[in-house]
Amino acid sequence: MRSMTGFGAGQAHFGDARISVELRALNHRHTEVRVRLPNELLDQGAYLEQLARERLGRGRFDIGVRVLGSALPGARFSRERARSLYAALVELRDELAPGAEVPFTAITAMPEVITAPNALDSEELRRALGAAFDTAASALAAMRESEGRALLADVKRRHERCRALVSALHTRAGRLVESYRDKLRERLARLLAETHVELDTGRLEHEVALLADRADVAEELARLESHLDYFATTLGEAGPVGRKLEFVLQEIGREANTIAAKAQDATAAQLVVELKAEIERLREQVQNVE
Repeated sequence: MRSMTGFGAGQAHFGDARISVELRALNHRHTEVRVRLPNELLDQGAYLEQLARERLGRGRFDIGVRVLGSALPGARFSRERARSLYAALVELRDELAPGAEVPFTAITAMPEVITAPNALDSEELRRALGAAFDTAASALAAMRESEGRALLADVKRRHERCRALVSALHTRAGRLVESYRDKLRERLARLLAETHVELDTGRLEHEVALLADRADVAEELARLESHLDYFATTLGEAGPVGRKLEFVLQEIGREANTIAAKAQDATAAQLVVELKAEIERLREQVQNVE
């Protein structure tokens, strides 16, 4: 099991510079990738997003890239070309407008004077980006696995608590009919205390049977146990299990809500309240599972 949150960083050499890649992972139902690049690397966004989708799985990932040092060589100023161009301008001035001023800045706008830096070697750049990304992804995976182990321990503990509460509900459910009968007898005894009407035992049993049928939670408890078994099995599976666990918890929560609606017994109702609280805590934790 791996957590969906974490951080990883990596660096790789690129010429005289270093490429730094930082990965941050957050919870998300699907895969969302956001890339921040310096200006000289803007055309590499699609490449990094592809790497992330292939390697990182489900979640929201923020990828930050920095260039430490200069990835591009500096621009070059050609003095010889500048002298030649300026001399040509002065000669043209003497021919067309003798005595006119020829500003030196006139030659700085000419592209022949300043040579732009060479474009980045795309293949070499991608190798450096890929190497830095791999290092960052490995660090991220290690952190997510470490957090995942802590998550797994907590989820298992809460899962066992849910099992214990379901077992207690099973025990209580077996006593509900007798509890309903005793409460109904007490109420009828109070109502008939000042009258001469005799209690119809057969009618009492009939009412108890109807009430017990409406409050029967045996099927819901059986399904709860089955869902909890499947939840435990899923916890032991390799690979991403978060979505599957979320679905199982929805089913567990549905059965718990049905039991809560049926439970007319204070003790059973309290057990269901505790069960629903544990299910909600499990849901919060499972949302952090990849």
